Amino acid sequence: MNANVIEILSAEELRRTVTRLASQIVERSNDLSELVLIGIYTRGVPFAHLLASQIELLEQIQVPVGALDITFYRDDLDNMGMRTPAKTEMPFDLTGKEVMLVDDVIFKGRTIRAALDAIADYGRPSLIRLAVLVDRGHREVPIHPDFIGKTLPTAKEEQVKVYFNEVDDRDRVELIKVI
Repeated sequence: MNANVIEILSAEELRRTVTRLASQIVERSNDLSELVLIGIYTRGVPFAHLLASQIELLEQIQVPVGALDITFYRDDLDNMGMRTPAKTEMPFDLTGKEVMLVDDVIFKGRTIRAALDAIADYGRPSLIRLAVLVDRGHREVPIHPDFIGKTLPTAKEEQVKVYFNEVDDRDRVELIKVI
């Protein structure tokens, strides 16, 4: 099986996209002092940190960042096989906070549904919004991001791969087409 790899976002385009999304989040935030970013493992976590760094550059305010593992909240655990969960890091109570849930790619929406279930274990936020780097469509649940870096119509069999320097030693987004 051969694959055709197409660059969707270069490192520079990715940087610009993060800057734009951070600006949009600042504009729509009710109160930046109540904002927290929660990244979904794996690549939602470095994405959340990039957004927090950019918000700090723009507004001189540090936005707390948490990391959420949704393994045990998934509805497809039977199909996943053995998986070692990452450590959820939620160094703050979410009650009354404006939560920005952050992930790299939204596809069917099931990961976000699981994340919403998990968030309930950490408090009752006043508001939950969703920021994604790439929206590739094909939803199976009625979830839509509030902030989208790039809308990328894909075929179901295609893959979108996001690379962040913190995890992968490079910044890039690729579309992989099986040929």
